[in-house]
Amino acid sequence: MTEDPLTLEAELPTSLMTVNLGPSHPAMHGTVRLTVTLDGETIVEAIPEIGFLHRGFSKSSENSTWHQVLPYTDRLNYVSPILNNVGYIMGVEKLIGIEDTERSQYLRVLGGEISRICDHLTCVGAIGLELGAFTVFLYAMEARELLWDRIAELCGARVTVSWTRIGGVASDMPPGWEQKLRDCLPRVMELTNEIDVLLTRNRIFVDRTRDIGVISAEEAIDWGFTGPCLRACGVNYDVRKAHPYLVYDRMDFEIPLGSRGDTYDRYVLRLEEIRQSHRIVLQCLDQMPPGPIIIDDWRYALPPKKEVFGSIEGVMAHFKLIMEGQQVPAGEVYVYTEGANGELGFHIVSNGKGKPYAIQVRAPGFPILSALPRLIKGHAVADLIPIFDSINMIGGEVEQ
Repeated sequence: MTEDPLTLEAELPTSLMTVNLGPSHPAMHGTVRLTVTLDGETIVEAIPEIGFLHRGFSKSSENSTWHQVLPYTDRLNYVSPILNNVGYIMGVEKLIGIEDTERSQYLRVLGGEISRICDHLTCVGAIGLELGAFTVFLYAMEARELLWDRIAELCGARVTVSWTRIGGVASDMPPGWEQKLRDCLPRVMELTNEIDVLLTRNRIFVDRTRDIGVISAEEAIDWGFTGPCLRACGVNYDVRKAHPYLVYDRMDFEIPLGSRGDTYDRYVLRLEEIRQSHRIVLQCLDQMPPGPIIIDDWRYALPPKKEVFGSIEGVMAHFKLIMEGQQVPAGEVYVYTEGANGELGFHIVSNGKGKPYAIQVRAPGFPILSALPRLIKGHAVADLIPIFDSINMIGGEVEQ
């Protein structure tokens, strides 16, 4: 009697196989490598390797004046750079002991929430694209382009904005800009709702994301999760509510929460956060008072061009700030804000000179990426893609 070949195959010994995924792989976004050990299609172990985008943020910053650090912060989470700008500048202002103007606080919140929407659209669009929903990606990119156009008009650049300043911001809303923003926001929300319709109840998408990459609230806290990935586990922690800064205490918005801590909840949470950021943007436009956008203190803020060209005091103040940098009092601070991916912290040390003595960044994506092997273990190789997308790893902030 001939043995059943299927039964015979099941009894044969199997061996593990190690494969390399990335960095030159579309799903790894060119910035991270995974060494994955497989038992058939099942992931047994994974080792992430970062460093392919390392830019030496700390050392570059320590060799720059306080203002020259700003472009380096743009390139941390390069999808929502205004949020990086704001966090860093708030740390410098805390060291000095000054507060920016009321109007600039509203402008910072406004720009930051627009950036948050762009960041979440990028993440949601990527999840859809890499699971075969190309239309979702096109909708997300159309919405993001509408907002990046507004950011370019406000800051002079789409991505590398370098917009904030010590004591305020570099530029006010240009004439007609507010109406342009109000006109494009309905289309942004319409596209967001289209993505919701296409994915949230789509049987294929739900099957590929529900109960995939699950992590409990306790584990997430132990790993150091913050932001959407932590709130997807049901933990109600958002820096904007827990420790309000700028004018967030004047804003009426909700903190969406998940319950399962899986890939699906991380996706749904970001969709709802887009809607909440939309609410904040509209409130900023309605509440924003008139007034200066930067403090009138030439020790820290550049004097107006009229004064630079028309008075010796303006020329000297401008020269000293550009050549020597702001003389920030000696001290040490840690300032944290709610970045798009979670708690974004800046640890800044000053020795009283025109350059930072030391700067370190608590990037929200680093501890989350550290937990990726835990999230993907036991899943199939194909599940790795949506799980990795859902943590929204941004190489610039993780590797600095």
